[in-house]
Amino acid sequence: MKKEIIISGFGGQGVLSMGKILAYSGLMEDKEVTWMPAYGPEQRGGTANVTVIVSDERISSPVLSKFDIAIVLNQPSLDKFESRVKPGGILIYEGNGIITPPTRTDIDIYRIDAMDKAAELKNTKVFNMIVLGGMLKVSPVVSENGVEKALFKTLPERHHKLIPLNMEAIKIGGDIMQKQ
Repeated sequence: MKKEIIISGFGGQGVLSMGKILAYSGLMEDKEVTWMPAYGPEQRGGTANVTVIVSDERISSPVLSKFDIAIVLNQPSLDKFESRVKPGGILIYEGNGIITPPTRTDIDIYRIDAMDKAAELKNTKVFNMIVLGGMLKVSPVVSENGVEKALFKTLPERHHKLIPLNMEAIKIGGDIMQKQ
């Protein structure tokens, strides 16, 4: 198994954190991983993306031009990455950030309304974990157990009390995914 993933959106949406947690989850499960962030100097509010590769075998290069899975959280990201999803791949988009929905017919397209759900939960900080949970529902690249271990590894100890909330957000994300 090898999955090449791009996660893209505005800075401040938790794009890089989502990628980092996904990469650490792979490490916790003894997989080979790469994590390569890209963002402008205006991190919060500017565009940001991260490529993550999770594989059972060695990874030859972290540089990608096509992706198995694209998670896009805003229109500029959709415009840039929709065409770069491999035929037969998966595109996941956040419903609130997209004005013109994706149109390809040779990929599986999913919509997740994670921002609405995070607002309903009165905690917008779990937005990225809801999105990650949605991705793991349609492509279980890593297990929930791996994600939980990764959270203990990546979050400062003072935030460990938030891990159950984050794990609940993962489950919610799986529940609200909608195939288009």
